[in-house]
Amino acid sequence: MYNKRNKLLLATNNLGKVREMVELLKGVPFEITTPAAEGISLDVEETGSTFEENAILKAKAFSKKSGLLSLADDSGLQVYSLDLEPGVLSARYAGEHASDKEKVRYLLHKMKNIERDRRQARFCCVMAMSNPEAGVEIFDGVCEGMISEEPKGSSGFGYDPVFYIPSVGKHMAELSMNEKNSLSHRGIAAQKVLSYLVKMV
Repeated sequence: MYNKRNKLLLATNNLGKVREMVELLKGVPFEITTPAAEGISLDVEETGSTFEENAILKAKAFSKKSGLLSLADDSGLQVYSLDLEPGVLSARYAGEHASDKEKVRYLLHKMKNIERDRRQARFCCVMAMSNPEAGVEIFDGVCEGMISEEPKGSSGFGYDPVFYIPSVGKHMAELSMNEKNSLSHRGIAAQKVLSYLVKMV
């Protein structure tokens, strides 16, 4: 059984995700650590066809390598009029090493002929937590919105500047950290993780 002295490894090399996850998991009864802090160099090939499959692949790989309770997420954007693209390919949609600006530009190009009332989309997140002494637990979150015709805002990363949330009248990249954490797909999934971990100790 884990106790408060145990570590929770964030199974990602994405610094943007690390910053968000550290903020989202404030109050967790574990010491949060990262692959860099543990001296772990691991690049897991995301061969799954769903967010859940990829999250499980990463969580299990980091847990096996570290011997630690490991939390991985796989998340991305799904645009309804593009048959749920980019989906699991969100990070590589515009090419393997495309910048955030290039990803946004490519998405807007793909959607240039799609009318404003058909630009509905959602951010999806699945978090997998692998326990080296047990199995894998799954947590998910969804945030519904629209793809705007041009970027707005300077916070966040990825597709945040073009993801408009009608319920608050703002783009994801215009939200404060507290606003984003309460509304985002990753924030919703992380709250479920937090509730679960509190019960573990």
